[in-house]
Amino acid sequence: MTLRRVAILGSTGSIGVNTLDVIRVHPERFKVLALTAGKQIDRLAEQCVEFKPVIAVVADADGASRLSKILQEKKLSTQVLYGPEALITAVTQSDCDTVMAAIVGAAGLVPALAAAKAGKRVLLANKEALVMSGNLFMQAMQLGGGELLPIDSEHNAIFQCLPQQFTKAPYDYLGVEELWLTASGGPFRNTPISELSSITPDQACAHPNWVMGRKISVDSATMMNKGLEVIEAFWLFGLPLEKIKVLIHPQSVVHSMVRYRDGSVIAQMGQPDMRTPIAYGLAWPERINAGVEPLNLAQLAALSFSEPDLIRFPCLALAFGAAKIGGTAPAVLNAANEIAVAAFLDAGLPYLRIPEVVEKTLNQIASVPASSLELILAVDSQARQVASNIIRKINR
Repeated sequence: MTLRRVAILGSTGSIGVNTLDVIRVHPERFKVLALTAGKQIDRLAEQCVEFKPVIAVVADADGASRLSKILQEKKLSTQVLYGPEALITAVTQSDCDTVMAAIVGAAGLVPALAAAKAGKRVLLANKEALVMSGNLFMQAMQLGGGELLPIDSEHNAIFQCLPQQFTKAPYDYLGVEELWLTASGGPFRNTPISELSSITPDQACAHPNWVMGRKISVDSATMMNKGLEVIEAFWLFGLPLEKIKVLIHPQSVVHSMVRYRDGSVIAQMGQPDMRTPIAYGLAWPERINAGVEPLNLAQLAALSFSEPDLIRFPCLALAFGAAKIGGTAPAVLNAANEIAVAAFLDAGLPYLRIPEVVEKTLNQIASVPASSLELILAVDSQARQVASNIIRKINR
């Protein structure tokens, strides 16, 4: 049994906390070498006291000072760093071999790319790395020679349903015909569209099945999350976009499916608990106890599936459109959505205006080939400014 040395980017978020839950059960298998967080200094300090990483990273100097003081009082030798460059340091200088990339949003792109280039086993829970820079990221993984394991429940499910000898190209010799990403439909799948105009942030964040952060909960409600996952699946698995489908599955028991040419459909099922895909990624190709309750099929009343309504979920349609355009369009989509969701959560933008902001931003910024990280980050910055200007006009 190999001891895996783990760095967790975003350790105080839901994915990070669940990752530490799995590691806690298997101290003989995993050693935590780096933990990073943004502003949750007290929670990060607790994690450092328990797991004693070599490096801890926070967002700014004030946070670093606070964390350093706490850890010194606990007589810990953990090196405390801060800022975006320190995230790369956590990946490249902590002697880790496995990186959980779980920083939400565009902020997670650069350290995830650094992990790819460094040849680490990358457990990818950050959609934006592939949405914004899919081609660059996959090239970095190939050049680095590491392993890429998807942690999003849907992509992890597809990974489990594909043949073990699956490679991106040519996928067709294995008879893979379609990928089916399942979606719960969020809290408003049955809410009359006329009532959506008054939706509050707390309502949007009350996901019926999953416990997630506020931003990703809103993305689930609008189904932008699923749109980003379609783009992610395109890069991960190499199938044409038209072979990647979305199905509404309210019970969140079937996490995704693969349809084969001979008529077979293979599905991965389980509790809606992120510890399952996290444990799969940490220990792959072995399977370990994730601390998840067994799925009792006899207690399930029914499993239902339906096609998504793109009038109810315009963000999903926008994501498919950006994916078809390609180039920097997905980066613009992602940036505009992040700004719009943040404005909604601050109670300044009505829920139904989120897709409007994204669509207007896409219309104002022409797509160009996503040829370099510098270009992608510049487009990301431009899209955020454009989206912010659109929101200001809406809120006047």
